[in-house]
Amino acid sequence: MMACWWLVCCHLASPHSWICIYPAYINSRKTVAEGRRIPKEKAVDNPTPREIFDVCSTTELQCTFEDNKRYTRDWTQDPAKMGRIRVQLKNSDGSPCHKTLQTRKQVMLHLGEMIPKLKSRHSGGSGAATASGGADAGGASAASGGGGSSSKKSKKKKK
Repeated sequence: MMACWWLVCCHLASPHSWICIYPAYINSRKTVAEGRRIPKEKAVDNPTPREIFDVCSTTELQCTFEDNKRYTRDWTQDPAKMGRIRVQLKNSDGSPCHKTLQTRKQVMLHLGEMIPKLKSRHSGGSGAATASGGADAGGASAASGGGGSSSKKSKKKKK
């Protein structure tokens, strides 16, 4: 009986027993068939593994970032979207690690709430914020060499 208790303690303390969270789980652009696990209205537009890790770290959840892992249903080859986060929900004695975030679903809903509030989302660090910023810049991005589509828009306006 004592050996079974020891196995449970070691199992819960090991990062391999922590839950895995992939960006597809909370991505509002994914369907349920593509891997989204929370309601679309509570999901985030294209979250990155780094954003998930940042939110988990600031929420005082024990977590690790595995950048060499990819979600099996996501066939994109984009290295920025590769990776998964492992989060510890229970201590080695079986008690919850966090007062309010005790289940996988609660963690994913919390991520959906907190990721849009990140500074990187507001200051242009994310793909969604940069796409709108590049379109507004018009000729400035073309002058810096990064805006091929922006220069086409400005040429159409001149004609």
